[in-house]
Amino acid sequence: MHVKRYYFSFLFILCLFSFTQIVNAEDEDNIYDERLALYKKTETLTQIPWYYIAAIDQYERQVQKDLEDDQLISIKFPEESWFGVGNSSKVKDSRIITMFDGKGKDGNGDNLADPQDPEDVLYSLASFILEYGKTEDDIKIALWNHYQRELAVHTIKNTAKVFKKYQDINLTKRDFPVAINYNYSYRSTWGDGRGFGGRRIHEGTDIFADYGTPVKSTTYGVVELKGWNLYGGWRIGIRDIYNIYHYYAHLSGYEDDIKVGQIVEPGDVLGSVGSTGYGPPGTSGKFPPHLHYGMYKDNGYSEWSFDPYPYLKKWERMAKNN
Repeated sequence: MHVKRYYFSFLFILCLFSFTQIVNAEDEDNIYDERLALYKKTETLTQIPWYYIAAIDQYERQVQKDLEDDQLISIKFPEESWFGVGNSSKVKDSRIITMFDGKGKDGNGDNLADPQDPEDVLYSLASFILEYGKTEDDIKIALWNHYQRELAVHTIKNTAKVFKKYQDINLTKRDFPVAINYNYSYRSTWGDGRGFGGRRIHEGTDIFADYGTPVKSTTYGVVELKGWNLYGGWRIGIRDIYNIYHYYAHLSGYEDDIKVGQIVEPGDVLGSVGSTGYGPPGTSGKFPPHLHYGMYKDNGYSEWSFDPYPYLKKWERMAKNN
């Protein structure tokens, strides 16, 4: 009797957990749909391509602090910029804001420019860009004048390329960086000491595999760097749509069609496992063949390494379940 009661209790908890997971997934899909609808509405009003608006919002979502997980739009204007110098009462009437030379605009026809209203914020952003023009070059100039940082402009431009190609922003698929039908092994090695080139820490996870094992993209992104590196040998760097730089090192070679500026997606083969590096171009064999996989986060001001191991474990599970 007790066994049966425990069984039904366990079954109830399992069903409740599954239901919660489904609801959470649906909520996540809904917020992506809402965002995409707002971006496309703003494009209709301003002719600024929706994927650029989406890419700017995505960039801000990665560099802004203390954002809520379910926050619809992440773009923020400084209060003085939004309301205008002299509008100390922060009057939201769009005509008053214009009179004070504020950037806030009415994006939904209610005659108010509310910095908490997503439609007003996106319309104001697009209106700011329109001051420079509608072409890609005009947009790049607007971005540079706002961010004053080449990496920010570069990241937004590449994220826009990805959104444009897939005509979607809900790009959450992931893959493991080596083919799971080959033999491989790895453990957490981030932060370990390294001696070549002076004392330094290991900024990644080493995945040991035989020469020639396919190396794959883990994420959606754009190839940012490709070529020889003293430490990493033949390496490739990909920046994803979450402003994370993925570093693949010690490759034996690249796929024939891989080039800088190319859009990649999870599962795309980038090259193969090798043992290159620790010397001039062509140096190989100073250590067993493996993929060094690193991840670097950018916050809009600086970039730093963080431990990829927990992500690799998660992506490995996802790859094996597909």
